[in-house]
Amino acid sequence: MKISQEGVALIKKFEGCPTDNEGNATAYRCAANKPTIGFGSLHLIDGSPVQDGMKISAQEAEDLLKHELTKFEDYINDMVNVPIQQCMFDALVAWCFNIGPTNARGSSAVRLLNEGKYDEVPARMKLYNKATVNGQKVTLEGLVRRREAEALLFVDRDWTEI
Repeated sequence: MKISQEGVALIKKFEGCPTDNEGNATAYRCAANKPTIGFGSLHLIDGSPVQDGMKISAQEAEDLLKHELTKFEDYINDMVNVPIQQCMFDALVAWCFNIGPTNARGSSAVRLLNEGKYDEVPARMKLYNKATVNGQKVTLEGLVRRREAEALLFVDRDWTEI
C-alpha cells in the first residue's frame, strides 16, 4: 500500500515546516532536541544528518518527505500481516514516521493489529505521547493531539479539528 493525501496531510499538519522569509525550510530542534528540517526529517536524501543552521528549498522539503515516506510505507507493509483499510494504513505510516520503525515494530499496537484486534489499536497508538526532554520522559501535549488525530484517522473519522 501507499500513503494517501489524507495521511500526508496529517503528517504535514503535525510536523510543520519552519521557513525563513524567502520560503526556504530551515533547520530547527524538535521536541527531543534533534536537528530537524522540512517536515520532521533528521536526515537529507543522501543520508547525511541535518545540521543546525541548514536550509533547503520548499521543493527539497517536499521531495525529502516523499523520499522518507516510501521507507515508512515499506516498514508498515512489512510489519502488518492482516488486511487493513487505506485509513488504517495512513494512520500507521504517520504514527511510524513520528515514533520510528523500531518502536512501531515492537509495539503492542502492531502486535494486536496482527492478531486481528483492530479495535484495540487506536488506544495502543495513543500510548506513544512522550519524548525525552532534558533526560526525562515527559508527556507532550502536541504528541497527545497527534496521537488522537492518528487514532481518529485509523477508524476513518475526521481528525482535522484536532
